[in-house]
Amino acid sequence: MFLSMKKRIFEIQNMKMSINKSFPVLITISNIISNVLNPLFSLLIFLAVYSYEKSDGKFNLTSFLLPIALVVIPIFGWIYWNVKKGNYTNMDVSNREQRNSLYLFNFFIISIYIAALFYTKQNFDYILIIIFLLILLVVMFLSNLFIKSSMHTSFNVFVSALFFSLNPIYGLIWLFLTLLVAISRVILKRHTVKEVIMGALIATVISFVYLYFDIQNH
Repeated sequence: MFLSMKKRIFEIQNMKMSINKSFPVLITISNIISNVLNPLFSLLIFLAVYSYEKSDGKFNLTSFLLPIALVVIPIFGWIYWNVKKGNYTNMDVSNREQRNSLYLFNFFIISIYIAALFYTKQNFDYILIIIFLLILLVVMFLSNLFIKSSMHTSFNVFVSALFFSLNPIYGLIWLFLTLLVAISRVILKRHTVKEVIMGALIATVISFVYLYFDIQNH
């Protein structure tokens, strides 16, 4: 049994090496898509568009820089520090057990950000977005106890819903990009098809609930 398992692992490794050698362009493109549309960057892109759309065509630099300072930099810094310390295998935090501490740190950071938004009396529509982002993270954390759902796919599905609430065309475009992200995660062997589908399903449910509340709020 041990020899059979060892042989299977060897075959998978050879298959991965074969794919990398046979389709270098595909691997490169997948890496670009996966890196550019990672959860933090996808959220930032939406926030930039949201700030522009909600400010009568004028880009609100302050509302864009605040989440960078309070959310993006702390989370990116946490991941980078843990990679340097050897606590995380890579910047993707691919290991399922390692992700638990990342989720807990994310809860802490997002909760502080929500508190800051309430304290400074920000627009409730925006606060609702961040609250549902926190809900998504909580459900992803619970899912992670059983299966390593794709965070890239999940976040981008949710961002698609956020874009859809601004403009259906934006939402459809981002949904197409999300499909490319999901495929790239499988090609890069960061996730299995099952893990990508699980991430998409979780985000789809959260997204529909968010859209319902967004419609009711207007």
